[in-house]
Amino acid sequence: MTRPQHGQPLADSLGLYRVADPGERLAGVLPQAAWRLDASPRIGADEVRIRVDRLNLDAASYRQLRDANGGDGDAIREAVREIVASRGKMHNPVTGSGGMLTGIVDEVGPDSPLDLKPGDRVATLVSLTLTPLEIYDGLAGWDGLSEQIPCDGHAILFARSIAAVLPADLPVPLALSVMDVCGAPALTRRVVEGCRARGAADPGPVVAILGAAGKSGSLSAAAARAAGARRIIGVVPNQQEAALLDQANDLVTGRAQRHAGDLAAGLPPAVTTDLASGNSAHGVSADLLTTSGPASSAVPASTPAPLVDEVVIADAREPVLVAEAVAGAGGPADVTVVCVDAPGCEGGAILATRQGGTVIFFSMATSFSAAALGAEGMAADVTMLIGNGYAPGHADYALDLIRSNPAVRALVERRTGRGQADEWPIQLPITRRTGHSSSEDAGEGEA
Repeated sequence: MTRPQHGQPLADSLGLYRVADPGERLAGVLPQAAWRLDASPRIGADEVRIRVDRLNLDAASYRQLRDANGGDGDAIREAVREIVASRGKMHNPVTGSGGMLTGIVDEVGPDSPLDLKPGDRVATLVSLTLTPLEIYDGLAGWDGLSEQIPCDGHAILFARSIAAVLPADLPVPLALSVMDVCGAPALTRRVVEGCRARGAADPGPVVAILGAAGKSGSLSAAAARAAGARRIIGVVPNQQEAALLDQANDLVTGRAQRHAGDLAAGLPPAVTTDLASGNSAHGVSADLLTTSGPASSAVPASTPAPLVDEVVIADAREPVLVAEAVAGAGGPADVTVVCVDAPGCEGGAILATRQGGTVIFFSMATSFSAAALGAEGMAADVTMLIGNGYAPGHADYALDLIRSNPAVRALVERRTGRGQADEWPIQLPITRRTGHSSSEDAGEGEA
């Protein structure tokens, strides 16, 4: 490994000297866009080497690998192993996405600005698509049937990389799942707060979340509530996902013994004991978090609110139908958040959003050209945001939501390490369910 002879501090901090192809390196191609990286273990003065123990594939990448290999775990494992071996990073050539990892800090260069030290147990908060990575064990400890991959290897962090020391109070798989999607609640909160700031007399925006029962979706719902959304519409693909949101609403509003069922069973004993005794420390409301900055800590609130106000069962890939369903549940939305791993959701998200509203695309399955051209073709005056995975304080914010909101924790726990991605299967006809109903027989009806 050699550094550029001309010596550019910015280029060095971004890891351009790790780009393996000489032509790409001379052209100044960034590590994320490069085809292959040099993952050799010797570090530069501003780099950090991590001994890797777990990878977390992003949902879109894992879904593509699983579908392409017919759900065969051995074939999926071999596909991931081959990608890392051939590219020096985990960069799915079909989806263009990667994931993140956990491990132990092995060595820190004397000029590294990352404030890490050997022995720290960390999660990287940058994509595997730009992280030099080498696997030692051939992924022998992974069955190929979940997004999280136990492994042995090393990875390199650059000066401009981001990593966080893992919290001691949460299981590693849970913390990794949360950190993998922590950009979603941070940006959702920022956008919802911006809506409120632009209209002081407004009671708050209507927020629609496609994939509200998933990891990023449930965290985004909690963030929207905390930021002052007046109505949250959770769009899910089938009755099973709708039932999960019903149970989540019971957990967060203190009715844990009514419908919570299997969802509550996944929570730690201390949390379920508090819920059973009526302890409100795990509730959430519009005032869950202070709004002074992106790294605010969670503050218990006195009046719990549901995770979502309405649950809509609809296929987000059918634009007109999903727009009508969201409208029937209290929309159109001022803010629509896309948190599903299936392609083809761009049109529905745009049509479900009012003129002048905002769509946030967090899914790596999004076609941004389809979104831009589709909005133009539908005469939709909407602001469309790419879900940047970074915001100052985003990891602490997401972890605080997990600690304070049992509904979100239960939903994320359910999908952690069990092969349950944030998926979007072919589904039932559109129906609407009232997520905030306190009656036992909250019914269904045509939207």
